[in-house]
Amino acid sequence: MKSYMAMVMATVVVALAGQARAQQVPQAGQAGAQESPRLSIAVIDVDQLVQGSAAGKEAMVRLKKVQDDKVAERKKMTDDLAALQKQIDTQRATLSDAKVADLQKQLEDKGIALRRYDDDAQQQLEEAKRRELGDLEKRIMPIIQELGREMKLQLVFNKFQSGLVYADESLDITEQVIKRFNTKVTH
Repeated sequence: MKSYMAMVMATVVVALAGQARAQQVPQAGQAGAQESPRLSIAVIDVDQLVQGSAAGKEAMVRLKKVQDDKVAERKKMTDDLAALQKQIDTQRATLSDAKVADLQKQLEDKGIALRRYDDDAQQQLEEAKRRELGDLEKRIMPIIQELGREMKLQLVFNKFQSGLVYADESLDITEQVIKRFNTKVTH
């Protein structure tokens, strides 16, 4: 999916650049072609935006809390599993075969529950991340669009997730977006 989006973005850039060049070439019979506006592009480092904005930092704190809660719950489950394994190991000689089998079944069930928990926790963390970043994106897109209009930009790329291989630092408007976003969020 990312490579498809990168290919689409590259195609758009090439098409716009070609269109701009075509508008600059004089047509037959014309004394000179009208100068077309220069293609104006900017990039944004989304990771820096998340880490540098107040709202992004708040979102990361909420995600960290969800993750810490999941880690604490997992630790409790692994501690229970280890305690049960220790009980089996230390009391095996004094327990009946039926009791050992029962404890082994409990151990197996707890192991299955732990694996399920890991899968569920991973999905829940990913969903929380999608939710937090989606909310942040909804809040920051109007700022990016506003800056884009003010700066008369034709394209704004996500610097590292758009398939972009190189961009001159002068094209990076991340700091401007962060400043404006922080100003609007705090007021």
